[in-house]
Amino acid sequence: MQALILAGGEGTRLRPLTSTMPKPVIPLVGRPFIGYMIEWLRHHGVDDVIISCYFMADSIRAVLGDGSAHGVRLRYLEEPEPLGTGGALKFAQDLLDPRFFMLNGDVLTDMDLTEQLAQHERTGARATLALIAVDDPSAYGLVRRDLDHSVTEFVEKPSGGAVGQDLINAGAYILERNVLDAIGPAGTNASIEREVFPALVGQGLYGYASDGYWLDIGTPERYLQATFDILEGIVSTDIGRELSESDRALADGAEVDGMVVAPAFVGPGCTIAEGAIVGGRTVLGADVEVGEGAHIETSVVLDGSRIGARTTISSSIVGVGVSIGEHCHIEGGVVLGEAVSIGSENALAYGARIFPGVQLPTGAITF
Repeated sequence: MQALILAGGEGTRLRPLTSTMPKPVIPLVGRPFIGYMIEWLRHHGVDDVIISCYFMADSIRAVLGDGSAHGVRLRYLEEPEPLGTGGALKFAQDLLDPRFFMLNGDVLTDMDLTEQLAQHERTGARATLALIAVDDPSAYGLVRRDLDHSVTEFVEKPSGGAVGQDLINAGAYILERNVLDAIGPAGTNASIEREVFPALVGQGLYGYASDGYWLDIGTPERYLQATFDILEGIVSTDIGRELSESDRALADGAEVDGMVVAPAFVGPGCTIAEGAIVGGRTVLGADVEVGEGAHIETSVVLDGSRIGARTTISSSIVGVGVSIGEHCHIEGGVVLGEAVSIGSENALAYGARIFPGVQLPTGAITF
């Protein structure tokens, strides 16, 4: 089975992390984010994956390679300009099989694609949309179905009248190749959600209601939530199963003189000094240095960063190669971009975002 993953967006809501790194390969608990999607697809019989790229496409290719490390054949298709979801699909038409999965590349999920495919075959559908129930569908729009699972309507801005109809488009589709006939020529900018699917209502469009885990990781808050859910095994992943076998704390290849509190993931080459505490719900990338008496919780610290003695970090994201001095306090949704340097005795909070390469001298920000 084949899958097309749309991964061309710039990930603007995740800046400054995505200022220097494309969102599909941002590390998430020790591996590139899109690696979880490939792993999920592989478990459901997909062995041929096409990634449709635009923003920093070379960086995605450099990290993921030919797919052999993930157990699949991996190919790349670079859009000449942003074409929208429907335009990206049409641009890929020469590579596509008669039937294939199409997926938005910014979702962490463990939905049952095998059962979605089985329903697609039973109904003789041209397109089957995975649907998921959410507490507040207003940010997504609703998809309504008939008793035979055929889609009857899309509701863009649901109101009180849609109570009990809480299924949204989960961004995972099974498509017959003839769906592409509804899109203009290659190079056309089109939306599959707003243009193609509404035109298919009554013409072979079905919805599959999944009860699996689903999360769009497009913001720092959701990136942290995805991290916590992987650590705690709320979403089914290979790394989550490894954590389960290790009492929810992995620190292979790390030098730990302090304490690691589960759930936590500590990458290879990390050093955690005496008196330092890492966890719970914390991830350290490779080669992170944590100074004496430092305390990191509910946070992510990416590769090669250095955390000074007696510094505290909570509910924040520290980018690649960041240096933080002693006696700093970083909390409340702070995001530090790549190679940021924070001098000693600084305090950052309230969702502050510091962009790559910025240097703050000692005591520059306090509260």
